[in-house]
Amino acid sequence: MAWHLGRQPSRPSITVVEPRPFLGGGLAYSGEEPSHRVNVPAARMSLLPDEPEHFSRWLAASGEIERDPDAVWCNGDVFPRRRVFGRYVAEQLRPHLESGAIRHIRGQAHEVKRNGDGWIVATSGQPIAADMVVLAMTHPSPGVPSALTPIAEAHGFVADVYAADALGPIAPEASVLIVGSGLTSADTVAELDRRGHRGRILAVSRHGLRSRGHPEVRGAPFGDFVSRPAATALGLLERVRSTLAAADAEGVNWQSVFDQLRLQGPAIWSALAPDERTRLARRLRAFWDVHRFRIAPQVETVLERRRAEGTFDNIAASLVDSHRAGDRLAVSLRRRGRKQVETMHFDTVINTTGPAHGNALRTSLVLRSLADAGLIRIDRHGLGIETGLDSRAIGPDGDPLEGLFVAGPLARGTFGELMGLPEVARHAQAVASEIQSRLGALPTIEAER
Repeated sequence: MAWHLGRQPSRPSITVVEPRPFLGGGLAYSGEEPSHRVNVPAARMSLLPDEPEHFSRWLAASGEIERDPDAVWCNGDVFPRRRVFGRYVAEQLRPHLESGAIRHIRGQAHEVKRNGDGWIVATSGQPIAADMVVLAMTHPSPGVPSALTPIAEAHGFVADVYAADALGPIAPEASVLIVGSGLTSADTVAELDRRGHRGRILAVSRHGLRSRGHPEVRGAPFGDFVSRPAATALGLLERVRSTLAAADAEGVNWQSVFDQLRLQGPAIWSALAPDERTRLARRLRAFWDVHRFRIAPQVETVLERRRAEGTFDNIAASLVDSHRAGDRLAVSLRRRGRKQVETMHFDTVINTTGPAHGNALRTSLVLRSLADAGLIRIDRHGLGIETGLDSRAIGPDGDPLEGLFVAGPLARGTFGELMGLPEVARHAQAVASEIQSRLGALPTIEAER
């Protein structure tokens, strides 16, 4: 967001509040774990939506591929470590930081409030006055399922796998339950394996669906979902199924169909009535996620090897209850399609249920301050903050608030698919353009803003 703002003709004065020592890594791309890789080929990762090879060119010149030959998959696609992408973003930002166009305040923001026609951002240091504020927040931490609250404080329970050295204390032979079977779950298995873990790992989720992998040969996006967009969630599902059948008949892989769904996502989402959007999010999201959020082939290889060795499995089940059982953790669950409840014992239980976007207004101090003031609210689909089509937060009177923008995944209730890097970059570019168009109407911006 800051980088796209810094590229605008008006060159506004930009301040970023971020507690990490450098800008560009964030939650996803600042970790040092070597088994964590970007989950899409580098050729599809770029800060510039209209230059998809921007990151690939930087990567080729950086020497990172030579230092990490395993990043190159057998088909030539490159899946670098995530921290490498963070370095790329940091290098793009560096000229703006050195020139003073972007200022990095290393600290936590804990309150945003109105200040006349502008805003005041309270931080762990000096308050910051701003004409406009962009909420470009990281994903909230995962919520702990209610069935696991009895063991939430127990030794051996990992509430947030991204906490510092969360997996370090796990013994090599420990039996592990992973709650969730998406990307974070797959990364957890890969990290445990790299650390030398050889015990039994069981992943459990309601549908038992595991994130899918990438094709051996990438194809062009396939299908058309916007010429006559579906008006209902069921209609969209039928359209996807018929398109998949057509793709199969032409020898096109299913990933190409989902690539088209991603590209046309905003138009698909906007064609659905609000109730149909909610139905889509509640009924089909689990199926969408495992096909859309694919795992890097290096990670998939670990999962397949562990499965073949008999040390990894994933099942469909719902959690019923949990309790401490001596120095172990007992979890009761009901497998999908069965009535009886079974109780299993584990040394470690790891929560990888994904970001709790519906709880973001309670878990973030900044968002809670705005919500308590009645200035923002959760969107009706429970995906994030309600915004207008111009990405401004919807205020208490139902109209967009002047000068308060939402960028990234917390705006997906309005825009639909807004989780992956390509979509986030394009949205940041759009928000930067929207801000640029409004800067001319502001009084002269004071130097300290």
